[in-house]
Amino acid sequence: MNYSIIRKILGIVIKLLGVLMILPVLCGVIYQEKECLIYLGFSVAYIALGSFLSGQKVENEVFYVKEGFAIVGLSWIVLSILGALPFVVTGDIPGVTDAIFETASGFTTTGSSILSDVEALSHTSLFWRSFTHWIGGMGVIVFILAVMPMAGGYNMSLMRAESPGYSVGKLVPRMKDTAKILYMIYFGLTVAEMIMLFLARMPLFDAMCISFGSAGTGGFGVRNDSCASYTPLMQDIITVFILMFGVNFNAYYYILHRDKKSLKKMSEVKGYFLIVAFCIITITINLHDRMESFFSALHHAAFQVASIITTTGFATQDFDKWPQYSRCLLVLIMFIGACAGSTGGGMKVSRIMIMVKTVKRELLKYIHPRSVTNVTMDGAAIDKSTLHSVSVYLSTYMLIFSLSVLVLAGAENMDLESTFTAVACTFNNIGPGLGKVGPTCNFGQLSAFGKYVLIFDMLAGRLELYPMLILISPAIWKRKG
Repeated sequence: MNYSIIRKILGIVIKLLGVLMILPVLCGVIYQEKECLIYLGFSVAYIALGSFLSGQKVENEVFYVKEGFAIVGLSWIVLSILGALPFVVTGDIPGVTDAIFETASGFTTTGSSILSDVEALSHTSLFWRSFTHWIGGMGVIVFILAVMPMAGGYNMSLMRAESPGYSVGKLVPRMKDTAKILYMIYFGLTVAEMIMLFLARMPLFDAMCISFGSAGTGGFGVRNDSCASYTPLMQDIITVFILMFGVNFNAYYYILHRDKKSLKKMSEVKGYFLIVAFCIITITINLHDRMESFFSALHHAAFQVASIITTTGFATQDFDKWPQYSRCLLVLIMFIGACAGSTGGGMKVSRIMIMVKTVKRELLKYIHPRSVTNVTMDGAAIDKSTLHSVSVYLSTYMLIFSLSVLVLAGAENMDLESTFTAVACTFNNIGPGLGKVGPTCNFGQLSAFGKYVLIFDMLAGRLELYPMLILISPAIWKRKG
């Protein structure tokens, strides 16, 4: 294990955290809040600590996949802990465990909260709370790759560990340029949503925080009712943008470069919108009798389907009170999630498609034993190693999910619906679940142990499982290899 390169990159991450914390400081200055001085102190301290760690001599700049996974896992743990300290010191979230839960939920773009009164927080902390979504949405390591060079061709080891999806590729020959392109698209869409919401007469502070949550598909709001008190126009704008952030960002690159050939091959995006359309139509029909009109049912169904499948977690209504069919369908799409290469969580549409195609191929083999069929995606055959990795991922996913439900059931006195969806919504980085953790409730009722179980689930879900699993594997920490 190359400890020196791990220390260096962790130092860069901490220094970046300090730099990014300047933004809530500026917010606090605008609103004349004393909390900005505390954030400023932490900003300076993190920049100094990060500079010290990253400035140390590196024995060997060569690192491989295991170091990449360890760096990413440790980086997100460090971000969750250090990012939580300002909440504790300002008194906005006095409990250390609660502050870490809220911050991990922010960086992992989960949106699950322990707060019962969000509006009681200072503007400084509210801004930082929402901004963690934006930082975590595309990934802090991807941001580092975009702004600084790394040794040799080892950038892929880092990007593969942090980027969601069954495979990670380059849009252009250099990984640094790929990271820049992704962040330019991410930044552009975020600003576009801010402008649209501001033009719809949403207060600028709200527009910024909601855009951060939409971009990262996080779900932290600045009002106690999430998005319910905003106008239908504002809600429709949010619906459109969270659906856009759930699309594989490669599609936007192809659109900008008018690469219709590559765009047409993106079957995952087509599958994503087909699932969305099916869910919106059937839930609208299911809700029609309970709403004022058909268009009201369509409006709320579209918002909630978009919010859940992209794992954003905003709400315009208490969907826990919807009919059983609608509730059941929302829980199912919690697991599906958005596209690979987006800021959304869940298993990803591409993995679901590969799984369905694999099952179809096996059935055909039983019917026609001598036939030779391949599982294809975007017009190309998927190799055996990829199929194997998808199978292992899904098996590992279900194992961790099942164990988490079992452990949480033993630790907390909650009904099965609440326990199951508490794990589902944190593991898939969604936010609200059903029952005692529904859209009008919070996670503050859980014990400290229960909260740490869900913190692990948030981090594991956001980082595609393996970085967190590797960290708890003793074999990786041997100096040799």
